[in-house]
Amino acid sequence: MLPLDDFKQMVARVREQHLGERICFFQYQGKGYWLKQTEHLQGAMRVLKANPHASIQKEIQLLAQLNAQGAAVPLLMDSGDDYLVVADAGKTLKQWLGSRETTHEQLQVILNDASQALAKLHSMSLAHGRPALRDISWQAGEVKFIDFEANQAKQSLFMQQIRDLLIYIHSLYRYLGPQSEMISEAISQYRRHGGEAIWQKSKAFVANWQWLYYIARPFRDVGGKDLKPIYWVLWHFRQTPECI
Repeated sequence: MLPLDDFKQMVARVREQHLGERICFFQYQGKGYWLKQTEHLQGAMRVLKANPHASIQKEIQLLAQLNAQGAAVPLLMDSGDDYLVVADAGKTLKQWLGSRETTHEQLQVILNDASQALAKLHSMSLAHGRPALRDISWQAGEVKFIDFEANQAKQSLFMQQIRDLLIYIHSLYRYLGPQSEMISEAISQYRRHGGEAIWQKSKAFVANWQWLYYIARPFRDVGGKDLKPIYWVLWHFRQTPECI
């Protein structure tokens, strides 16, 4: 455990050194932490963007709730009226993918771990809202989901989780390209670790959009970063066996 008073004093010093800075990284006793402060809006942005104070308080409440539930999110270390501090959770999956030091075998392990963690999150009756590879971190076998979207009440939990899985698969194809074996193995891990019902629901949902398959096919190799993966998401549900 960290000496609470000492840590709070460290946070106060970091805040003084980074006045007006939205997000900054710092270290304490050999470990990394992230300080996030309220955004200082000027001019028209005060009207166009949400209340910064209310936004950060909502984020603090959500993180505290998820920590209490044991969800795979960064640990909330400190907070106040206009700031929060979370423990560093390691590099994101996008960063692991972009590193020349990451081997094919290591990347498969990381993706498998992330898929299992997403299945566990869903089994806890939770949904992330946007689990793209840039919003999932991995460190020494431990996965954390960052930047949860708090306002999803308009959709049923099933639809939120279907959306999660589709965004996750889309992101895999966006950053890995059509490496179907690696992605198929990762998604099979999701299915084997509690995500089968959501995968089946997602397949049924995507069936209504399979008419796009042949329209998207010409763009599978030449379309933009968001367009190309649409074909491969449709392809995934067409080609993957219903039973594993």
